[in-house]
Amino acid sequence: MRGIRVALVLVVVALITAGSAAAANYAQETLDRYFRIEFQVTAASPRPVISGYIYNMNGGLPADRMRLSIERLDAAGQVIGSSTTWVFGGVPAGNRAYFSAPVEPAASYRIQILSFDWVDRGSG
Repeated sequence: MRGIRVALVLVVVALITAGSAAAANYAQETLDRYFRIEFQVTAASPRPVISGYIYNMNGGLPADRMRLSIERLDAAGQVIGSSTTWVFGGVPAGNRAYFSAPVEPAASYRIQILSFDWVDRGSG
């Protein structure tokens, strides 16, 4: 009985790991083909806020569980820190979704998609 439990735990861990790895296998050039990011920085107290939209240019599939990397850059364009934020509610197919996150001050910022899942809502 104990061997079966251990085997089940190993299978679950393998499935979770495989799902995470699959989301990270997109090259930036591929992501640029499917998504466009627009953002602005607003001075706020106590920290600036980055807000904007993610555009899903794939008309067939929504993107869900999207996580963004926000890199803080110095005046020379070097990364001086980073943070992450989620795009709540996903990004509908052929549409856009709003995001917003407080950030530490920096000369400029770069935002990239860290992970997401394509969602086929039609199958069931």
